[in-house]
This record gives sequence, C-alpha cells and structure tokens, in this order.
Amino acid sequence: MASVALRHGVFLAPLHPVDESPNLLIHRDLELMEWLDRLGFDEAWIGEHHSAGFETIASPELFISAAVERTRNIRFGTGVISLPYHNPLTVANRVIQLDHQSRGRVMFGFGPGLLVTDAQMFGIDPNTTRDRMAQALDVILRLLAGETVSERTDWYNLVNARVHLLPYSQPRPQIAVASAATPSGGRLAGKYNLAMLCVAATDASGGFNVLDVNWKIACDTAVEFGNTMDRSNLRLMGPMHIAETREKARENVRFGLMKYLDYARTLTPGRFGNLTGRDPVDVLLESGHIVIGTPDDAINVLEKLREKQGEFGCFLHQAHDWADVEQTRRSYELYMRFVAPHFQKSNRNRTAAYDDLKAHGVELAEKSRVAAQQTFDKFHAEAEKKKNLTVKKP
Repeated sequence: MASVALRHGVFLAPLHPVDESPNLLIHRDLELMEWLDRLGFDEAWIGEHHSAGFETIASPELFISAAVERTRNIRFGTGVISLPYHNPLTVANRVIQLDHQSRGRVMFGFGPGLLVTDAQMFGIDPNTTRDRMAQALDVILRLLAGETVSERTDWYNLVNARVHLLPYSQPRPQIAVASAATPSGGRLAGKYNLAMLCVAATDASGGFNVLDVNWKIACDTAVEFGNTMDRSNLRLMGPMHIAETREKARENVRFGLMKYLDYARTLTPGRFGNLTGRDPVDVLLESGHIVIGTPDDAINVLEKLREKQGEFGCFLHQAHDWADVEQTRRSYELYMRFVAPHFQKSNRNRTAAYDDLKAHGVELAEKSRVAAQQTFDKFHAEAEKKKNLTVKKP
C-alpha cells in the first residue's frame, strides 16, 4: 500500500469560452464548488487572470470567500495569486483575512503570472516576473510570521510594515508554489519548505517530462536549507473527462473541445501541430497523459504519473468545458465513485469479504440450507407434539 494517501481536487483557472454569459459562468463555478463538496473532493484551487477572455476570475480571494460560505468540508487554495501584480503587504493581509473567514480552510498558492497579456497591461516586463515573485514571497513569509518589514525595491516600498492579524492557521496556512516546466518553482519550494503545484503534469510536451527533475531540484535545494520535502504536499494537475464508456466520453467532449484547443493554440501558436483532417479528441489523446475515457483509463493515467514521479499527495483535475454542464458533473461523480476508491483502498475490506464469500460460497450455502431445514424439522416436530397432546385430552 502507498504510504502517501492520495487526495483529490480541482484546479479552476477557469477555462470558459467567450460566447457564454460571464455572469452565469461565475455562478456556475460556485455551484460546481458545492457539487465537488457534496461528492467529497478534498480541495479546489482558484486562478487569477486579467486578460485573454477565457479565464474569468480576477480575484481568487473574492471567489473563495463566497465558495467557503456555500460548502462544508472542501478546502480552497489560491491557484495562484500572481505576486508581481500586487504589493506583498496587501497579499499577506488578504490571505490572513481569508484564513480567518474560512477558519483554516484555505491555502495560499502563488506564482509569477501565466499570461503575458496580464503583465503587459500592468506595464511589467515578463522577464522580471519570476524575480519579483521571489522578492514578494520572502516579504510575505516574514509578514505572516508577524515580523515588521521595511524594504524598498523598484516596484514596492514598505516602511515598518506589519499585518494587523496573525494567521488563524498556525503557524500559517499551507503555502504552495506553482511549477510548470522551469526549475524556479522547485527551487523556491525547497528553499522555503513549501508545497508544489505542478500545473502541467500531464503535458507530454513539457511538464510531464520534467516532473521528476523538478522534484529532485526541490529536494536538493531543501537539503541546502535544512528542509525536507514532503510528498504529501506535492500536487499534480491534468485534464480528464470520464464517462461510462470511451465512446460516450468522446461524444461528450465534442461539445466544447475545439474551443479549448483554439484557446490553447492561441496562447501557444503551433501547439498540437496541424489539426487539418485530425479528430480533436485524438489530438489530445496522442499525448498519452490525458483522459477522455472511462474510470479505468483515469486509474491507468494516475498510475503512470506515479511511475514517473513517485508518490504524490493530490491529483487536481484541470476544470474545463469540454462537455456540457450535466456531463461534466457526471464525470466528477464517476471519478469519486470509481477512481478515488482505487487509490484510497476504501473497498479493501469489502473486497476481501466478498472474495471470501465467493471462495466458500457452495460450502456456506449448504450450511445455510441445512440450518433452514433443521428449523423446519423442529417446527414440524413441535407442531406434531402439540397435536398429539391435544388429542389425548379427556
């Protein structure tokens, strides 16, 4: 049995085509959080984006504050706050407030910002975002620890800065760094003993190939700073759509898959090659690490991730609109009904009991038959005895 219990979650960027009502999309995403909570998902990570149209949540904190009030158990993470776009003091204060409002049900995920168009609107050189992220993180960690910070850089100035509230979670909420293909995330995770969000874990063109490399970088860096990386805090993300059959899954995703591919190819021109004459479903499946199929297909891909990476703490579904709302929710339900139990070993004793029954079924059935026959024989004997006593009365 695996020593790291696998948790299950969702990474909601989100990814919504631009032809639907944005108001309805926001409320539909909140309803999705309620559905995931009822199904028993462990966590959901919410993104921050300011451009390009598809990824419609600008403030993960605002979304999470509403989602917390509508759910009971699921934990929420900022996935991620783009640190170069914010003063580190305001980030620390918002995270702490959310920690208190949720009474410890939030996690703080951060990154440099994914969309170049976001950075351009802020007037930020994309080549500086990773350095800014590291600068801001160091300050935020000190502020979360209750320190007073004075620091001037070329993009913020803090003078005797401190947070009003200390975190509700002690010593602080879990903090996770986004890691895609570059080693920067792994280095920060190792240096500060943070969790990792591998947001391209099933992308065979980049993230999957460097999964084990970036984890090793994190572990080696951790040793340098006297830390030890914990595999239970490692999260891998990838897209899935599950149905009862592969044929049904393929049919379901034709609803919106092409819009998703168009957006991905707009972000990264040339991605997936020439699509002319190719089935868009096959385009994704050819990577070998995407699921459009059955629960067994999902189990197989997660096992491949374990073979590549070793054990990890949580698998995050990349939320998408490949299928319509009903079939998308059905996909999450099938995952929790059939995939999650495989890794949680939650049916181990049930399976053992059933196997034992099958192995001794004939023998046990005979014992049951004999016991039932003896009961009938006893009943008839007692009835006959009672009848005889009645006849003998004067």
